[in-house]
Amino acid sequence: MACSSGTSSTTSSQLAAAPAGSNSGSDSSELQALMHERKRKRMVSNRESARRSRERKQKHLDDLTAQVAQLTEENGQILTSINITTQHFLSLEADNSILRAQVGELSNRLDSLNDILQFLTATATPSPPTTADGGGYFGFEYEAPAAAAVMAEQQHCCFMNNMGFLNHQPLMASAAANDVFLVN
Repeated sequence: MACSSGTSSTTSSQLAAAPAGSNSGSDSSELQALMHERKRKRMVSNRESARRSRERKQKHLDDLTAQVAQLTEENGQILTSINITTQHFLSLEADNSILRAQVGELSNRLDSLNDILQFLTATATPSPPTTADGGGYFGFEYEAPAAAAVMAEQQHCCFMNNMGFLNHQPLMASAAANDVFLVN
């Protein structure tokens, strides 16, 4: 194998120039052959080392490429999870807004019912409208009640009082589906 590097190498013309009877010539040629063999082994070793280095670099590049693909996939999954969570949050936020509006509406209704209850308790024995007030119930004229009608009205008031509606007790909202109002 010829050496293409710029180091000294022996050629056949240089060996012919050496004196034929000297021992040093054969030693020199053996030395040169030994150096040439070492150089050849170093070149082979360097080539092998370079090949292994290229293989390591290629393996490292392949590993990094696989890691990029894996991280890209994980990133996509995380973004999908974030989008789903955001949609769920927005849905819950809308439901919460609706529930807040319903609480406000129910509070207003409860206040109105408490006002009605206070009005009813303030006028426990309501006096029927007269014709001077605008014509009586539903636009019909009203005549003075007979004794039986007065008695029925008083029983009605007692019934309302027994149910707890005339005791100055405010209504409270209840969580039970069957209980519309609770009286404290």
